[in-house]
Amino acid sequence: MNAPVTFMDWVVFLLKKYGTYFLQGCETTLILALIGTFFGCIIGLLVGVLRTIPKPGRDKNIFIKALYKILQFLLLAYIEIFRGTPMMVQAMVLFYGSMQLFNINMTPLFAGFFVVSVNTGAYMAETVRGGIESVDKGQTEAAEAIGMTHWQTMTSVILPQTFRNILPQIGNNLIINIKDTSVLNVISVTELYFNGKSAAGVYYRYFETYFIISVFYFIMTFICARLLRWIEHKIDGSDYYQLADPMNDPSGTLPDKKKTKGVMRAWLR
Repeated sequence: MNAPVTFMDWVVFLLKKYGTYFLQGCETTLILALIGTFFGCIIGLLVGVLRTIPKPGRDKNIFIKALYKILQFLLLAYIEIFRGTPMMVQAMVLFYGSMQLFNINMTPLFAGFFVVSVNTGAYMAETVRGGIESVDKGQTEAAEAIGMTHWQTMTSVILPQTFRNILPQIGNNLIINIKDTSVLNVISVTELYFNGKSAAGVYYRYFETYFIISVFYFIMTFICARLLRWIEHKIDGSDYYQLADPMNDPSGTLPDKKKTKGVMRAWLR
């Protein structure tokens, strides 16, 4: 076999020789990003809801007031610390610090899952809080007026609306995590960047190798972005609506979607 000469020759050569290696890195990257984003959203949801708990009134005892202040301080500290420090530093502090201080020998992959989750949770907490506050306050007042508790109001009235409002940000965090998992190579997580860096060091063809890596990252983020946009579209429902007339249609059945679209097009003409 002739030695590669041109740029494309090297790209094809590296893909043939290390294609499986790159795909294994993509698999680890996607698993880290998906699971980390999932648990990060759960953490962010819990922290965001706790951050919206109303401040105890004057009639509450001092113990409840103190507990409220301590809880809010801890939640704020968590958000500020993990939003104010790089994920790379967080990974090294967690992985090496837990080993040195507490003699906990966690695997690099588990440390990666943990760091991505808590880092995403810090950002999602503020996103959830903002989404909750964006819902009209009149809905919260109406829920309280019929005797619903704070948790009932959140789960039945506010959070379903909040979820749709924050869905684009969830997608952004997933795409960011796909790219940011590359920093986990500092604790030897064998994701795409780590595997690519290892392959580049064999032939010292860094430009060609990192070009391949960038293409793989783009493909992953592009597909995820389109899937998330499709989910948003499905949640939004059809653009065509027609109210059912109970007098003419006692069953309340709406017209067929395709027929409705045809009627709308004809009317627009």
